[in-house]
Amino acid sequence: MGFSDGIWLLFLLLALQPLFRQRLLVAGRRRLIASIERRRQSRVIALVHRQEMMSLLGFPLARFINIEDSEEVLRAIQLTDPQVPIDLILHTPGGLVLAAEQVANALIAHQAKVTVFVPHYAMSGGTLLALAADEVVMAPHAVLGPLDPQVGNLPAASILEAVTRKEVKDIEDQTLILADVAKKAQRQVRGLVQRILAGNGWDAERAMALAETLTDGRWTHDYPITVDEARQLGLPVSTEMPPEVYQFMHLFPQPGARRPGVEYVPAPYPAPQRAQPPRA
Repeated sequence: MGFSDGIWLLFLLLALQPLFRQRLLVAGRRRLIASIERRRQSRVIALVHRQEMMSLLGFPLARFINIEDSEEVLRAIQLTDPQVPIDLILHTPGGLVLAAEQVANALIAHQAKVTVFVPHYAMSGGTLLALAADEVVMAPHAVLGPLDPQVGNLPAASILEAVTRKEVKDIEDQTLILADVAKKAQRQVRGLVQRILAGNGWDAERAMALAETLTDGRWTHDYPITVDEARQLGLPVSTEMPPEVYQFMHLFPQPGARRPGVEYVPAPYPAPQRAQPPRA
């Protein structure tokens, strides 16, 4: 083999390295899913949206809940016996209302217990899926988010607020159309949240109050709803996160960098053993 052939072989190996790494990650994820399923006697479904280096050029791809996701999750639910519990691992910034609504309805219709695990965050549409669960397991510092609809990348509540501050004659037609769409979007999402909660056993008054809180625009769309706040809102939240879920998330790396911004020794640090005082 000549020098030029060696260079091409090296280039080929470097080009294929991301593919090999991805295959190893997928294999590791499946092993962990099988381990969790054996221990909990459940069907594990993961809906994880991170920016991963999937291409040879290393361009990160933004991910969110879309129709393709809903199709896959619905198929996984359909392949699960009604008596088998479902464990859904969620890590998402949100996504399409239609896709999230389809999955939420399927989770509510499932007869066995549905548990949603939130190791880091499940915002917007992810929060809608959490509302459909019988139990939500959050890491101690994980967060959910509001469900206020967005119209043209603008909060529907803010559009309506801006319109009410002016006389109709001073508002452009396009803004009035946006306000009309915003009003419909807010009403539709609020009704959706109420239906999801009612389907999950909430009484009408509590469901209406929580739907109002999550959709009326009192917070920005990226407002973090912590464990304590989620409990105050009445959500059945636990913090007993299985260690395997953290291990599973570790197999979804963010885009690499030349120098990591966070460094630590990746091992548990037990508390030091204190010497017992001598007895008299």
